[in-house]
Amino acid sequence: MRTLKFGLAITAMLLLAGCLLLPGKFTSAIDLRKDGAFSFTYKGDIHVLALSKVAASERARTSADAKFEPSSCYSPNSGDEQECSAEELAEQKKAWEEDIEASKVASAEKRKSDEQMMKTMLGGIDPTDPRAAQEFADRLRRQKGWKSVVDKGDGRFEVEYAIAGRLDHDFSFPTVEKLPMVTPFITMMRRADGGVRIDAPAFASAPAGAPFMGMAAAMADGKNQKAGADGMPVLDGVLTLTTDGDILANNTDDGPVTSTTSKMLKWQVNARTKDAPTALIRIAP
Repeated sequence: MRTLKFGLAITAMLLLAGCLLLPGKFTSAIDLRKDGAFSFTYKGDIHVLALSKVAASERARTSADAKFEPSSCYSPNSGDEQECSAEELAEQKKAWEEDIEASKVASAEKRKSDEQMMKTMLGGIDPTDPRAAQEFADRLRRQKGWKSVVDKGDGRFEVEYAIAGRLDHDFSFPTVEKLPMVTPFITMMRRADGGVRIDAPAFASAPAGAPFMGMAAAMADGKNQKAGADGMPVLDGVLTLTTDGDILANNTDDGPVTSTTSKMLKWQVNARTKDAPTALIRIAP
């Protein structure tokens, strides 16, 4: 039970930190050319925490299972512990029932507040509505680049995203209509000197990557990385970057692999990845 409560607390912190969407198992690729042409793909899982069973458990949690347990009674003269009288037990139970009732009222108010907060974070989608997942999937399908969006249940969506164009502007993935706070999986930022800074904030467990993901990763069962503890998603993927530009900096383990037409960087990321993938590439200004 303590683990469940910890999982619920982690979920709440992730939502507040803007980690409404999190990657799971995936493959992703970036191709960036000197002339500014680029392509980006992401195929795999995206988890929407506000639609997960963990979030649903947080919304449904009440004091219904609480049981009265009498406290110790003491002699008013000697101060020694003694058996409680019927009157003392009745007083204790009455006070307990009043506390439980007050707790239920407070929980209902908090639940209503939390549901409103999640609705706002989901851009107006009510997470308690049975059609919420379908509405979210439909919203993604309306946007350019989303080739496939399949609701797999429990807040997990199996997606395929692909887009190509010219990088004459900054790029971020994912972006979702009306969602105010999303920790990006990938960003590509143009610099005035022709450089492009590439970061993958959500592809790491450390606070410098996705806030509080380290705590979620610590809860995962080390013997079974296919499923996160208490329903939390577990990061497991590969990011590949190919370019004919100049690689000025990167934090891969092995550095670039060079072919006749381009250079390739590859990051294998999982729940133990501390540093988010990053690279600096110079293309033609």
